[in-house]
Amino acid sequence: MKRVVALFCVVAMVFSLVACNSTTQSEKPKNEYVMSDDPKEGSVIDGVMTDISVSDPILKKTTAQWLDTCVLYEVNVRQFTEEGTFKAFEKHLSRLQKMGVNTLWFMPIHPISETERKGTLGSYYAVDDYTAVNPEFGTLEDFDAFVAKAHEFGLKVIIDWVANHTSPDALWITERPADWYVRDEQGNTIVQYDWTDIAKLNYDNHDMRAEMEKCMRFWMERGIDGFRCDMACEMPFDFWKSVIPSIRKDYPQMYWLAEGEHVELHNGSFDASYAWELHHLLNAIARGEKGVAELKEYIAKDAANTPAEAFRLMFTSNHDENSWAGTEFERMGDAAKLMAVLTFTLPNGQPLIYTGQEMGWNKRF
Repeated sequence: MKRVVALFCVVAMVFSLVACNSTTQSEKPKNEYVMSDDPKEGSVIDGVMTDISVSDPILKKTTAQWLDTCVLYEVNVRQFTEEGTFKAFEKHLSRLQKMGVNTLWFMPIHPISETERKGTLGSYYAVDDYTAVNPEFGTLEDFDAFVAKAHEFGLKVIIDWVANHTSPDALWITERPADWYVRDEQGNTIVQYDWTDIAKLNYDNHDMRAEMEKCMRFWMERGIDGFRCDMACEMPFDFWKSVIPSIRKDYPQMYWLAEGEHVELHNGSFDASYAWELHHLLNAIARGEKGVAELKEYIAKDAANTPAEAFRLMFTSNHDENSWAGTEFERMGDAAKLMAVLTFTLPNGQPLIYTGQEMGWNKRF
């Protein structure tokens, strides 16, 4: 019920913001509205007709409670502390827990490639070894200790899983058959987009698929609580429909987050997916280019196209946006806080806080 009331409040706030940006204002007097625990359909908030009631299917979920109340914090280990290690980050667990975070998402923690490395440090997403830890962050034992400490604070821990590709000098390149990778006519591994530091995996190979699942289980056995699956939308959906139910049999309470927003990702597999369309809409609303009508249209469309038990990851920033599109202050200006409120209150949402956002970090990493 709190989420429903909050939703009504936020829609009213957005309407006020858009009205301030409008050159013409309606002269129609605003209707009086009294908040109640059971608002009726067609109630009017600050002049905006609502069509969402507490019985609406878009407000119903059937998943585990910890997912229903999930507040994610994306951990950029390298940037979070001066030391850039698991041990240094551990000191902040109490602060984050008191702030209301209950799920920590670690960007990839694995060793990074040397071949075709981007910059001097390399990208987290050029994974060299799926069952090892980047030595700049600490040891495998340090990570195990961190997970145990996080659980003491009641925090869940998920890690980024880069299943679409490895680095071009990964262990699998030399230790596994050549057909584990997509190759060109000359036998060279291939890249996607401008990701020159990766080698695309071949999902037609079922031995590779089996090994990928084995590596994922390695981390579940160490006590993590799930995965954020990088570029899940770029991979065959049948892989996810196979591997997720298989691992869920042994770890039924785990969390699966897909980078992507195609509805097919939810059919028998992922708990949550990205709300990219909403993110771009929030940027437009903040600039005064879109308003309440478009927001309501998005909510209705997403509810109609997404399973009732599915969640959408909602955010004003993340590692991609901060690096390439700018901070939330660059994109949203004075409306950044208002847009953040929306990510915490819209239906079916799981809000995300990126490293430093809680402190108003206003620069690109």
